[in-house]
Amino acid sequence: MTFHPQPRPGQPRPWAFPAPERSTLPNGLTVLSSRRPGQKVVAVEVLLAAPLDAEPEGLDGVATIMARALSEGTDKHSAEEFAAELERCGATLDAHADHPGVRVSLEVPVSRLDKGLGLLADALRAPAFPDGEVERLVRNRLDEIPHELANPARRAAMVLSKELFAADLRCSRPRQGTEETVARIDAAAVRAFYDTYVRPFTSTVVVVGDLAGIDLEALLESTLGEWSGKPAERRPLPAITADDTGRVVIVDRPGSVQTQVLIGRAGADRHDPVWAAQVLGTYCLGGTLTSRLDRVLREEKGYTYGVRAFGQVLLSTPEGTGVSLLGISGSVATDVTAPALADTWQVLRTLAAEGLTDDERDAAVQNLVGVAPLRYETASAVAGTFADQVEQSLPDDFQARLYERLAVTGTVEATAAAVNAFPLDRLVVVLVGDASVIADPIRELGIGPVEVVSG
Repeated sequence: MTFHPQPRPGQPRPWAFPAPERSTLPNGLTVLSSRRPGQKVVAVEVLLAAPLDAEPEGLDGVATIMARALSEGTDKHSAEEFAAELERCGATLDAHADHPGVRVSLEVPVSRLDKGLGLLADALRAPAFPDGEVERLVRNRLDEIPHELANPARRAAMVLSKELFAADLRCSRPRQGTEETVARIDAAAVRAFYDTYVRPFTSTVVVVGDLAGIDLEALLESTLGEWSGKPAERRPLPAITADDTGRVVIVDRPGSVQTQVLIGRAGADRHDPVWAAQVLGTYCLGGTLTSRLDRVLREEKGYTYGVRAFGQVLLSTPEGTGVSLLGISGSVATDVTAPALADTWQVLRTLAAEGLTDDERDAAVQNLVGVAPLRYETASAVAGTFADQVEQSLPDDFQARLYERLAVTGTVEATAAAVNAFPLDRLVVVLVGDASVIADPIRELGIGPVEVVSG
């Protein structure tokens, strides 16, 4: 049998994360744009400086209801008409609220960009917030909450936030509100929140796609440029303090055959010079199927289908005084909960004592940096990263510089960052499982005081 010669890989083409162009519309709206040839579906992200911390006391969740209600009718269209107009131009419009603010996302074929931007502008400029639609959204949200509380991963995340942050900080409470707070929300509360915080002067729009032949500035001025509002300063972010003294909280779920594990602590935001090394070290620890935690807990011991280590920014400030969540998450069979935690602690001890290997570091760099061109093939991926940078008060070239720093970060530096990210005496452990089975073995581990709460 004659075999054809195996194809040889070509030389990789130079690639760098794109830099956006910046401008400002006459109404004060900041514009970031990037022309990406071949991307015929344009991605638009609008960032509204309406942070969760700005929600009135007792109305947690009003930002979420407002975000969802933006597409429920305008001064030109009813909710049904607005949805039909989006469908006619092949567009999708989504919105969600998070700690930094509300983000509205539009994807639309470039041939219908003018129509899509017009609808987006209407939603931002003159949302109707009809009583009936807001009431429906509130009922929908109330229906979601019991399902979230029943979800072990979501429940663990809620408990961890409550444990880490003081009760008066918004980041200690569920992002989309509780049954008690959501039930108080009405159209008047939504309108008041919108009137106070949604305005072009404190907002940013990101546009990414194949914009060849399009006068983007003129198009934006004729659509989003019609949105008006009073000048305003951005709301200052609160000072964040956290208590990550080592301890264990068990959310009791009698009869559970699995335990959801979430181990976390508070960390610095992305302005910290250690961020790149921390990304690399955390990836080596638990970023992929070949990371240390997976090798031990999944491959060697068979405790889990997978466990991950991560860093997630919650709030970021220009001064770098924000906060991130550093965590390790996964699920294990109930009867091996204590052994799995013991092995996790041993992995962290071994990391501190022996460090990462050069092979682990090299593989992580290849995975993080080498696949970046594939990660950013779509306009929406690029637009989302631009939006993240704006939300986190980062320079426009942050992502590009991050890849450069990752490529030159050494094994020793990555090891130190990972060890400092997960100190054994500063980890809060949340377990959602059967306390009657797991509590005593966990106490015997001696990793911190153990508290059992109802599920």
